[in-house]
Amino acid sequence: MAEYLASIFGTEKDKVNCSFYFKIGACRHGDRCSRLHNKPTFSQTIALLNIYRNPQNSAQSADGLTCAISDMEMQEHYDEFFEEVFTEMEEKYGEVEEMNVCDNLGDHLVGNVYVKFRYEEDAEKAVIDLNNRWFNGQPIHAELSPVTDFREACCRQYEMGECTRGGFCNFMHLKPISPAISPGLNRERGALDRETGVGAE
Repeated sequence: MAEYLASIFGTEKDKVNCSFYFKIGACRHGDRCSRLHNKPTFSQTIALLNIYRNPQNSAQSADGLTCAISDMEMQEHYDEFFEEVFTEMEEKYGEVEEMNVCDNLGDHLVGNVYVKFRYEEDAEKAVIDLNNRWFNGQPIHAELSPVTDFREACCRQYEMGECTRGGFCNFMHLKPISPAISPGLNRERGALDRETGVGAE
């Protein structure tokens, strides 16, 4: 029985533990979920919740009209954000293996940044420190995340340009960084992109 329970842990067949939380570190039901969200006590990965503010989602003028922001401006804004956060993580806490930013619109995923460190100790240190810090006038909410394999967490249809759920998909839609950005930042992200097809034209 124990072997069977271990084999279905975190899958759709598991009626006790939430498979979405296990795979993507977030669940649209939040605290109202009927299944358990087992928060890890140690992990290489941390989640910075709702930290990336996409200008397209908040670009409204005083009269309520949406302001037009060009794709190029959007990409520049995002690349600057990515570089700033990635550099801060490496300089303050330790080697970053991977960093991913969600482009989803659902409350549980919007603006989430996932940082996978090489060592669990660095991730733990980062969570403790970051929860006492602010970013862009907002307090940072950081937590250890169960996500270890981003290929499992990502929406395959989105990577192929076929996701019909759009920004409200329950799997990660990862925002790609520009190929021209610092090679150091693309080190691991580039390897992931080649494996998953993210960012491929």
